[in-house]
Amino acid sequence: MAKALAERDMGQVLKIYQQWTGAPQTQLARMIGVGQPTISGIMQGKRRVETLALFERFASGLGIPPGRLGLADPNQTTTPAQPTFTLPEVPTARPRVENTVDFLSTLWHADLDQPNEQAAPDSTMWPEAALDWLLHTGPRAPRQPSSDRRVGIPDITAVQATTAMFAGLDNRYGGGHARHGLISFLSGDVATLLRGRYDAATGERLFSTVAESMLLAGWMAYDAGTHGLAQRYLVQALHLAEHANDRRLAGSVLSAMSHQATFLGDFHQAACLARTAVVGTRDVATATMTAQFHAMEARAHAGNRDAAACDASLSAAEAAFSRRNPDDDPEWITYFDEAELSAEFGHCFRDLGRAAGARAWAGRSVEASSDGTFARSDFFAAMVLADAHLDHGDPEPACTVALQALSIGDQLKSARCAQYVTEFRGRLAKVGRASIARRFTEQAAEHRLWQPATA
Repeated sequence: MAKALAERDMGQVLKIYQQWTGAPQTQLARMIGVGQPTISGIMQGKRRVETLALFERFASGLGIPPGRLGLADPNQTTTPAQPTFTLPEVPTARPRVENTVDFLSTLWHADLDQPNEQAAPDSTMWPEAALDWLLHTGPRAPRQPSSDRRVGIPDITAVQATTAMFAGLDNRYGGGHARHGLISFLSGDVATLLRGRYDAATGERLFSTVAESMLLAGWMAYDAGTHGLAQRYLVQALHLAEHANDRRLAGSVLSAMSHQATFLGDFHQAACLARTAVVGTRDVATATMTAQFHAMEARAHAGNRDAAACDASLSAAEAAFSRRNPDDDPEWITYFDEAELSAEFGHCFRDLGRAAGARAWAGRSVEASSDGTFARSDFFAAMVLADAHLDHGDPEPACTVALQALSIGDQLKSARCAQYVTEFRGRLAKVGRASIARRFTEQAAEHRLWQPATA
């Protein structure tokens, strides 16, 4: 896609977009605002896009950033831009193993040098990486070691244990708590292993293990609010999973991308990413994984207010979940239990404006809350339940549950948690200056997440 955009080859852009979304030519024509014969002619190479007006229609209709087609951004103001940190570019198509290691090392060091970067996410990165994985999965040329360090199974086991430790910290304390510690570990110990000597079988296990670590790095960066960085980590996780020929893990990476895209409001991309995870792992995914992928697609449809598509995805998630056998699941998906599925239903119903359903499902999730191992998930479920109570016109239980969530949130360093609180604050404003709202605000002021400046 990047090459097609750079060359302004709109025929190729349309072909890739159609592969990605499955949209027929008639739908593409409606999106761009031209006739179907025009789309057909462009895709067949019989007609070229040459006018500025038509390029602008393509950019607007397909959601292409204008700058990627050499167009001026109509939303750009003349206000002087603030200095921003530019992250290193990473390829969306899978490179050779040694090049992947070089990209990872550069990215890790950039992160450590600028740990609070706010580089904007690139909406074209998700479909380009997903399409490359879907269309070109398979082993590639072997790599050449760049050091004499021999790598064995004990080394890989140590990486797995260390990643599990950081995952536990992330679940309990949020992505902002120990993220830099994980990146320091990856840029040091893990980089050394990736450059070492190992046979093909050991290499696949190493790549799969490091892909899990990168998936965690992506989740932690996303949770900390550094979205451009999170995108790059998730793309690299996908590449490593490809090098390991681990389609299950690649599917979970795509699901994480979908989750981030939904959070950022890019619901179409989110749905496509989740659907790609379902299709691309159909013959290898466990029932739990398939249920989680369908749930992510449902979240995207709910955000887009497409109730019918959301209901279909939720039904598929529920059906897959009913077939699950936890003994079959890889470690990274074991968190997705009944409480998590209920929380996803609660999110969807809240976003669709179905307050009664949201209360029922989020309530189930809260009742099934863990022992604190997944504190952030407990916080999310409680805040969705509080939102649902408000939407249902019941401020008193809403405030009670929100205070419980804020107590959990005192230990969490999470930009996502702060966003949930911001959304609840907006809902609460509709209650006005009722006594219950005033009392809640006084009590909430004691909690860190209710104070935007320090959240």
